[in-house]
Amino acid sequence: MSNEENLAVVTVFGADKPGIVAGITGVLATYNVNIVDISETVLRGLFTMIMIVDLKTSNVQLSFLKEKLEEKAKELNVTISLNHISVFKYMQRV
Repeated sequence: MSNEENLAVVTVFGADKPGIVAGITGVLATYNVNIVDISETVLRGLFTMIMIVDLKTSNVQLSFLKEKLEEKAKELNVTISLNHISVFKYMQRV
């Protein structure tokens, strides 16, 4: 398993249509971000995807990657978030 200091969580939500997974994973591949785990579901036409990604092999900062993913999400008409995994761990403590 990857060192958690390099892990981030990507969530995607929107109306289902072809190309969402390809578009988002394409951005990740462009910046050499490794997908550690992925879950994708379509419920009554609503698309959801959660990915755990490893930034260790990437050469970009989290903020830059977030900006690029948001640009792609706008193009795909979906909502996306990218947060360091520690954000989710701290939310569990509340």
